[in-house]
Amino acid sequence: MTDTKSKQSLSSESYKPQELEGKWQKAWRDSGIYQTCEPSQNQEKFYALSMFPYPSGNLHMGHVRNYVITDVIARQNKMKGKAVLHPMGWDAFGLPAENAAIERKIQPGKWTMQNISHMKSQLNTLGLSIDWDREQNTSASEYYKWTQYLFLELFQSGLAYQKLAEVNWDPIDQTVLANEQVDAEGRSWRSGAIVEKKKLSQWFLKITNYANDLLGDLDKLTGWPEKVKLMQENWIGKSNGTRISFKLEGFDDLNLITFTTRADTLHGVSYIAIAPESEWIEGLIPDNYKSIVEKFRTKVSCLNDRQRTSESKDKSGVYIGVNAINPINNEIVPIWMADYVLSGYGTGNVMGVPAHDERDFEFAKKYKLAIKYVIKNKNKVDESKLSCYTEAGTMINSAEFNGLDSEEAINKITTKGINNNWAEKVTTYKLRDWLISRQRYWGSPIPIVHCKTCGVIPVPKNQLPVLLPTNVELNSKGSSPLKNSDWTKTKCPVCNGRATRESDTMDTFMCSSWYFLRFADPGNTKSPFDKDLVSKWLPVDQYVGGIEHAILHLLYARFLTKALKKNNLIAIDEPFKKLLTQGMVQGITYKNPQTNKYISPDLIDSTTNPKDPISGEGLEIIYEKMSKSKYNGVDPSSVISKYGADTARMFILFKAPPEKDLEWSDSDVEGQYRFLQRVWRLVKDTNKKFIIDLSDKSTYKVDDLNSSELELRLYVNKAIKEIGHDLEKSNQFNTAISELMKLTNNMNNLINNCRSSIVNESISILLRILAPFAPHIAEELWESHNGKDSIHSQYWPLHDESALVQNEFELVIQINGKVRGKINVNSNTSKGELEQIAVESELASKWLKGKSIVKVIVVPGKLVNIVVSN
Repeated sequence: MTDTKSKQSLSSESYKPQELEGKWQKAWRDSGIYQTCEPSQNQEKFYALSMFPYPSGNLHMGHVRNYVITDVIARQNKMKGKAVLHPMGWDAFGLPAENAAIERKIQPGKWTMQNISHMKSQLNTLGLSIDWDREQNTSASEYYKWTQYLFLELFQSGLAYQKLAEVNWDPIDQTVLANEQVDAEGRSWRSGAIVEKKKLSQWFLKITNYANDLLGDLDKLTGWPEKVKLMQENWIGKSNGTRISFKLEGFDDLNLITFTTRADTLHGVSYIAIAPESEWIEGLIPDNYKSIVEKFRTKVSCLNDRQRTSESKDKSGVYIGVNAINPINNEIVPIWMADYVLSGYGTGNVMGVPAHDERDFEFAKKYKLAIKYVIKNKNKVDESKLSCYTEAGTMINSAEFNGLDSEEAINKITTKGINNNWAEKVTTYKLRDWLISRQRYWGSPIPIVHCKTCGVIPVPKNQLPVLLPTNVELNSKGSSPLKNSDWTKTKCPVCNGRATRESDTMDTFMCSSWYFLRFADPGNTKSPFDKDLVSKWLPVDQYVGGIEHAILHLLYARFLTKALKKNNLIAIDEPFKKLLTQGMVQGITYKNPQTNKYISPDLIDSTTNPKDPISGEGLEIIYEKMSKSKYNGVDPSSVISKYGADTARMFILFKAPPEKDLEWSDSDVEGQYRFLQRVWRLVKDTNKKFIIDLSDKSTYKVDDLNSSELELRLYVNKAIKEIGHDLEKSNQFNTAISELMKLTNNMNNLINNCRSSIVNESISILLRILAPFAPHIAEELWESHNGKDSIHSQYWPLHDESALVQNEFELVIQINGKVRGKINVNSNTSKGELEQIAVESELASKWLKGKSIVKVIVVPGKLVNIVVSN
């Protein structure tokens, strides 16, 4: 792959990663070694995929961790003989690009492409085995044409609809914000303004139609972390309960509907809470209560849903002057408007049962509402107690249901309600339909036109894509830049009359909810993908990304997959077979605990006793997620330029298990650099004594091997077995690298006492099992010692179980639980013999002198602990 002259000049020098890594990255590009090959007959496929990045302009260490993890998995599976698909793309639409373009006075497309070019060059310095021929960019018309196509599929299936809905409104920037763009304090992520609620016509996808499938099929995802599945289960929020109808006092023909999972508490209802957004109540509120209600609504409008429902927030409400009638006992129940009730959840009306719900209990105490106990714990109840009882128990104060078990009472009360037409059994979900409208420019246009004669009309598929115009003046304030542009003027596809294009663009999650399908058939110009090719490559065998995507992206991708299957576009149920959610990369951070401000280390005189350079106050030294705003980031390019990509890869994999947060440490980076130097020296120094020829297939007889050779063979095969398990079963890259280190150390100790055939074998295996982790140094050492073709085209070694059978093992000697040394003993030594050998050993004798043995604990195959008295 390189000429002999360049090979000899480089291999004769010391380890210089900057030289050899650039050389091999070019060689891999030129050879096309990472181009995807379709699986041959009977060949197993493997689809490895990282969650594709937003092209912000620069890689950070979180990116490095994500892509290196996926790369190791892809490389090892390729060496195992599988047809591997390992693509990459760009999640390129979104508000950040639009805002950046406005600030820089350039088109978002130009800014995005510049960033993609830069980040792609950064990714290439990591030595990733990506097939760039399949690259996708969601902001390219060749891609969003098919995003629009899939939207039309959903529209024609009745899954896409438009309705008037509340949105988050930034009063300073005068724009709509997604929920994720509103912080925990209810402020805009960009302007810092208190976000208001506003009603706009919005597009939704009926993800709720698939709520039961999305929930039930979580059981199929055996390769997903339980934590992620639980997060999705809670987000979907299935509840089996009872819908109860309350008549309104003085309005015989009107009913208020509530939902509860605790029909057993119906006799304990002392108020009903309704959402401030409730419109049905408008004409019923007495005049003398209207101003109170409006003031309360104004106050609540400044809060987002998370604030309103937060357990730590004090709940507030107002009585609206209207009462309901409890259907089970005809008692009058006051109706309150409460901030913790959301119109989008359930019915928007909640039974208040203070004696048996903690939130209701606090609300009732605050407003001096009745607290009625209707369930007791066994035979005890204290109606004057200052707490509520939320568990199951025995019914009290509930008429004919007194004495029943409360679980049984749920069914009996529901049955009574059904028989009397005021109750029904229902299943509800917390999951709400997916709002995909964005009133911004930089997104995929929604392929809909509005005609006064024909109504809402989909753009014909043969007229896609609906291209974004490039002559629109961008402005961060006000409605969508598209809304008032000439671009919206068009003709109706049905009547050919005047019509208006939909000016909303799609949520970027729509683009990222199907990209994994496009990678299976990236060049298709007739459809988004071929069904057979999708079936050949999907589901993704290993998906890697951050835990922050556990709900939205992953849930939307699952929904779209199921919807497209129902439309017969694909044949798979689930998009991702195995999921790895890597932890964050954290850096040392200096923070003033008094002001909560982060301080740059460049402004600090002492890192052991840091002070705020302005106030002189002491600073906290903590590890937090790397961020520009926290001044704790580490530029990947600086690490690569100093130590090389292989060192950066090894550190990011070794420092912590992949699912845990990783604390950055310069000394640990240097440690991995030293390890790679040891590997380099091991191979180079060995070559001075033996002529290492990795193409030599000479065999040997196990019976002819000396003790050092047998021991080396044991360590080599143990490493193959342990590293294979770490990669294939548990994704524990850190322990896999530990095995590489142990093998390297053992080879250093033993290799000089071994013959060339076993040396060649052990070096060959070391380099092959190192290759997925440190691809450049492995390739260089492989080629410089006559390895055939690329090391990344070699087969992953299989361990020989017979080589792991040990005639001897190291017996650990402990005195009073403290390790005092180790001795080699025969593997067949009995428990009694182990005790005798340990007690009589020279190692133990100096610790036993003048002391009495109390007892001896023997763990066969591991240790002997001699307990002595003074």
